[in-house]
Amino acid sequence: MHQHREIIGTRRMADLAVLLVLASMAALYCYDAVTASTHIYNLILVLPLTILVITTCVIQFFLTLRAKTPPTRQNAEPANAWPAMLLFATYVLSLNWLGFDVGTCLFTAAFLYQQGERRWLWLIGYAVAFALLVTVFFREMLPYPMPTLVIGRNPAGGLL
Repeated sequence: MHQHREIIGTRRMADLAVLLVLASMAALYCYDAVTASTHIYNLILVLPLTILVITTCVIQFFLTLRAKTPPTRQNAEPANAWPAMLLFATYVLSLNWLGFDVGTCLFTAAFLYQQGERRWLWLIGYAVAFALLVTVFFREMLPYPMPTLVIGRNPAGGLL
């Protein structure tokens, strides 16, 4: 038993604990959503995402258990996460003014630029396409209006 614990190591045990906590939180959130209402509008995103998160956690849990080599240590400093966190906070706080479509496009472009992408045509094309797809997806899936700046609805109910 002692030898098995050395193979797993402290880092691997921490990784397994994080996976268990994440799967538990997803299950608890889904349970809370189901007890609140079993209406399709309440569960249309929660249930599939819960299944995806728990399945991914279970797969990664067993892959981590079976791994023969110790987990690698990443060289990234925690301070490197601050620009991305600040960018995301700005994105979330600006959605009421910029709308989901423009805000998502600007956030995606800024994040790609921050990560080192310098091909402007690709950067802008990807940001616009991603924002369009995500906005249309959420607009069609969610039962309540979402603030947008460019993509709107025409009186007949379709997207402009």
